[in-house]
Amino acid sequence: MNTASTSAEEPRWLTDEEQRVWRSYIDVSTLLEDHLDRQLQRDAGMPHIYYGLLVKLAESPDLRLRMTELAMMAKITRSRLSHAVARLERNGWVRREDCPSDKRGQFAVLTDEGADVLRRTAPGHVTAVRQAVFERLTPEQQKSLGEIMQILAEGLQPNGAGADLPWLR
Repeated sequence: MNTASTSAEEPRWLTDEEQRVWRSYIDVSTLLEDHLDRQLQRDAGMPHIYYGLLVKLAESPDLRLRMTELAMMAKITRSRLSHAVARLERNGWVRREDCPSDKRGQFAVLTDEGADVLRRTAPGHVTAVRQAVFERLTPEQQKSLGEIMQILAEGLQPNGAGADLPWLR
């Protein structure tokens, strides 16, 4: 008897219904991100992730966030954020400022040009989101989707030490 194969537990495979739900989620996730990327590239010459960064800065006090906080809010690695902010800087939409209380820290700051591009782009983006998601769901389905997404997001962001989260990498 092969003890290696008997001691290892067999994976709990997805049921047919779970597989259907999972694949639907993957399809929607991929198609929605592509849909929003295309809309934003067409209207503002930026990918969806960059738009999200501008929004987070626009909603923050003084239009600024520490880079580490912005990475956490965007759910991306610090390296990916640094690359994105460099591109946004080249476009004149964001600038970096040193943190006076922490010599290693930096702020990302939304510029007037960045605020202007956000104001011009937001109407088309909200229309794309509304058409792709909310107009397809009843109010009850929207509420359920929000609750489900909150549960999943909370489960993927453990609070314990040693959590492997993008913004910690």
